[in-house]
Amino acid sequence: MKKNPQTALIHAPRKAPQYISTVQPPLFRASTIIFDNTDALFNRHWTDDYDYSYGTHGTPTTFTLGDNIAQIEGGTYSLLAPSGLSAINLVNSCFLSQGDEVWVADNIYGPNMEHLRNLETRYGIRVQVYNPIDVATFQPTEKAKLLWLEAAGSVTLEFPDLTGLVKKAQAHNILTALDNTWGAGLAFNAFDFGDEHLSVDISVHALTKYPSGGGDILMGSVVTRDKKLHHQLFRAHAIQGISVSGDDVAQVQRSLASMQLRYQHQSQSCLTLLDWLKQQPEFVQVLHPADEASAGHEYWKEICSDGQSAGLVSVIFKPEYTLKDIRAFCDALQLFKLGFSWGGPVSLVMLYNLSDMRVLAHTHLQQGLLVRFCIGLEHPADLIQDIENALKQLNTQKLE
Repeated sequence: MKKNPQTALIHAPRKAPQYISTVQPPLFRASTIIFDNTDALFNRHWTDDYDYSYGTHGTPTTFTLGDNIAQIEGGTYSLLAPSGLSAINLVNSCFLSQGDEVWVADNIYGPNMEHLRNLETRYGIRVQVYNPIDVATFQPTEKAKLLWLEAAGSVTLEFPDLTGLVKKAQAHNILTALDNTWGAGLAFNAFDFGDEHLSVDISVHALTKYPSGGGDILMGSVVTRDKKLHHQLFRAHAIQGISVSGDDVAQVQRSLASMQLRYQHQSQSCLTLLDWLKQQPEFVQVLHPADEASAGHEYWKEICSDGQSAGLVSVIFKPEYTLKDIRAFCDALQLFKLGFSWGGPVSLVMLYNLSDMRVLAHTHLQQGLLVRFCIGLEHPADLIQDIENALKQLNTQKLE
């Protein structure tokens, strides 16, 4: 039939072949997905591995990245979310109901704790806190439903007793969810770790960090090996309308090829800084899982057998340094930029007051204000010089 020019613009008479072989997979942008016929419409099911029904449920672009993230982490099924915190919240909202008990490490990612406290206040979910390096402090009742793990822990970087905690959770039939952003699926396999080949049930990953690598994309993932758990998560994912931009997905996909190289480089640079930081008299304690003096070092050594670790290291200043002093130190840094997140090309710094962040007493931590360094792709010698210059300026001001 002859078409009006306006109609012809929408229903083009000619179409180029849809598939060619390229280095990067094609980018699909879609809300509406067109069905070939009614059989295709009605013979599909939302539990199909690749259910092309609507943009929020998935496109070749999102499924490709999801499959790749699952492979990196050692899992089978993956869902994408607009941020790491969104992925965390998906797990909480999917598996926690009124009266349930959830256990979290005292060094848990702060926004996760905030979300759980909100659920506790509004819906009667009970939040219990344990010491990640002391399995005995994890004392679940019959109402315990979910155990959150973090390896290494947020800010203070203790590496947990994953083996002991997972075994205890399994003995009590409790789901285990790991925030695997630090390990990124590279430091260890969350679904097959230790001599006993243990596995967590769910791995959550802030793709914002190492998979993206540019400091410009927000995204998260939830990976499982269990199809039943995946279907529960996918149903909650669909009901909540969780979706990600195809353009953002393509950017993360493009960065995956270099992720391991970047991770290893930043890890090695961090170890170089670690050796230097330990020699500086201004710090009463330096925190990094690879350091023998750091809490949980033996667990890190057991799980991360090839010695991999992320590019994060924290220092605690001696108590005589005040908050004003630490702020002046951070402001004096030139290469380290003040900002949250990590895993990008630019090194970051952030200051914390642990007394405002912890519930339990941690005798392994010294008194003082904490600064966390997130190592980027700069040369480590330049980063050391930057910290050294800031310390000199701090000490000069303190003497005046």
